[in-house]
Amino acid sequence: MSATVTTLLELDGIHVAGRQLPRLDGVTLRIEPGERVALVGPSGAGKSTLLAVANGLITPSGGQLRWQGEAPATSGRRRRRQQARIGTLWQDLRLIEELSVQQNLNAGRLARWGWPRALLNLLLPLDTAACRQLLQRLDLDPALLGQPVSALSGGQRQRVALARLLRQEPLLLLADEPLASLDPRLAGELLELLLDQGQAPRALLLSLHRPDLLAGFDRVVGLRNGQVRFDLPVSAVDGPILEALYAGSDLAPDQRRLEVDAPQGAGAGR
Repeated sequence: MSATVTTLLELDGIHVAGRQLPRLDGVTLRIEPGERVALVGPSGAGKSTLLAVANGLITPSGGQLRWQGEAPATSGRRRRRQQARIGTLWQDLRLIEELSVQQNLNAGRLARWGWPRALLNLLLPLDTAACRQLLQRLDLDPALLGQPVSALSGGQRQRVALARLLRQEPLLLLADEPLASLDPRLAGELLELLLDQGQAPRALLLSLHRPDLLAGFDRVVGLRNGQVRFDLPVSAVDGPILEALYAGSDLAPDQRRLEVDAPQGAGAGR
């Protein structure tokens, strides 16, 4: 990496309007290369909305969003180039059931390929060698490449969805409660795989519904009522802090953010 590290994601004073209360209310957050950040908070806190702003699906009504120091382009090649750097793993995976594993993996290249090559992939699956290597990397049998996603087990689907994300080669990995519907074994396996990917030059921002799984992260951001209530190193997040977040109590100002000796993005505290 170069001496100058570019912040991957910057949210400055982000507002997203809701019908009654704001969905996001003045959220400020920065994600640096090499950081693995967990986003926690009660249902309705705004976690999914924050991730949708981060990947460009929702345009905020106020504040500034920057990807690697750039404001989002509205359309065209620059917009596709920006979005190719951001990959999202959804809770429902969003795999295309009737298509093959290889075709689903290549869907991760759409932002880079454009539509002509994407349409060709539907007729003649492309880049077989690269797809085979990805499956092997995630302990999946390369023979699955030609199988429809509908024939896979739950654990295989999770890994295929992650392989599609890696096929995209994003710098910023977003995950919206990907562990919520999994049994403990599958949840642990998928979380370990995601944490392994959140290393420089990449970073990981994952919405988590289970605070007991925080140990592998560097930072924890607590969200409630659309506001960041704390942004702390994982070592500083204890039971009382989490209880206050979920119970609706406020932390003292000096508890909401702690400085660490190592710079963010250098894997501090790992």
